Amino acid sequence: MTASTKFIDTAPPAVVCLGVFDGVHRGHRALIDRARKIADGLNIGVTVMTFDPHPMAVLRPGSAPKMLADISERKELLLAAGADDVYVLDFTAAVSQLTPREFVERVVVNQLNAQGVVVGKNFWFGHEASGDVQALTALGAQYGFEVHSLDIQGDGSTNWSSTNVRRLIAAGEVAQAAAILDRDYRLSGLVVHGDERGRELGFPTANIQVAANRAVPADGVYAGHATTAGLGRLPAAVSIGTNPQFNGQEPRVEAYVLDRGDLDLYGQNLAIDFVARVRGQAVFSGLDELVAAMTNDVAMTRKLLAHQ
Repeated sequence: MTASTKFIDTAPPAVVCLGVFDGVHRGHRALIDRARKIADGLNIGVTVMTFDPHPMAVLRPGSAPKMLADISERKELLLAAGADDVYVLDFTAAVSQLTPREFVERVVVNQLNAQGVVVGKNFWFGHEASGDVQALTALGAQYGFEVHSLDIQGDGSTNWSSTNVRRLIAAGEVAQAAAILDRDYRLSGLVVHGDERGRELGFPTANIQVAANRAVPADGVYAGHATTAGLGRLPAAVSIGTNPQFNGQEPRVEAYVLDRGDLDLYGQNLAIDFVARVRGQAVFSGLDELVAAMTNDVAMTRKLLAHQ
């Protein structure tokens, strides 16, 4: 299996899934599963084509949604979901000007060698989103591939969409977001130096740098897991916010690995998986009350992770 950030001249015939696929949630995997069934019948592979950056970042700078995964994570998730190949289209102003026919001819046919295409029924493409599934189906008939579209998937009460995942994460409802993702939501970044107040209070934390375009859970305390090379997956209490107890201004994501005051993680990449929210951000009357709350946060984290 391979992943590429540019097209090759002669792609093997494939059933192609088209979309952004941010977060690679259960709805996205339903598309890939459908593509796999079709591809197996044709004895060919499945290719997923995704866009980077998000089209809105080019079409309306400043209005793009917060992302659920960076492009490297997205590739890994797509391959794990069953794609044989992942192609990333560099979404530029020039790409945004392609008509639906130009997009199909230049990309879907000439570059990806599509023998079939699978998309969600809300898929739009071409200049000013002028192409829909009906237009894609008509073009497919002209260029020799069949289009298969799926309704938005869900569990009967919630649609499985990246928009809903972002909404839940913004509200701190990480467990509900995980139900759509079918995995815990993850943030990762380089561990950097902070104020070291946690260490002074008996709860040393690892502060990670998070890209500005990433979706970050609402301010508060969370139960989760921290993973880094060499240490594996460890239980952690995670704090998100500006630390108003000490008049902080800069948003931070910091993890206290339970019972591990001996760790030196500076300069390492740390992944944090969010399991459940413990409480919202709060300001306490003094350090004693703060430490008592942190002690309770750790106890609640242990309880919430007991069956993980």
